[in-house]
Amino acid sequence: MTAHRQPRLRVAPEVVQRLRKALREIFRSGRGRSLTTVIDILAPKLRGWANYFKLAETRGVFEEMDGYLRRKLRCILWRQWKRSYTRARKLMQRGLGEERAWRSATNGRGPWWNSGASHMNQAFPRKYFDGLGLVSLLDQIRRLHRVT
Repeated sequence: MTAHRQPRLRVAPEVVQRLRKALREIFRSGRGRSLTTVIDILAPKLRGWANYFKLAETRGVFEEMDGYLRRKLRCILWRQWKRSYTRARKLMQRGLGEERAWRSATNGRGPWWNSGASHMNQAFPRKYFDGLGLVSLLDQIRRLHRVT
């Protein structure tokens, strides 16, 4: 429950930590797999979690988890590309300019930093992951609230 005058149901922080731990295991095993395979493995877990917490009235946790999931998937892509040449080529294929793609590919920063950077967000927006079938927790919750 929240500490407002009108208390609202929310997801407990401990539960979010447990979900993150479970997702970490899935992502760790997904390093040698394609993105679609990882998303297919994630889908039942995310759908079940959203259905279990459909009575929650706060959206912040779901928005945060959606952003975290997309960033982890971008991180997997960045690691799979390995070489600067591959990174630049793939970023150019996704619509970035040549100069920006090369600056991004050779910036020397780690995969987690790059997965949250603007060049990866521009190359792989939310719409891209929706097209691959990634389950959005926030969309699931909204859909479930409309039904009930």
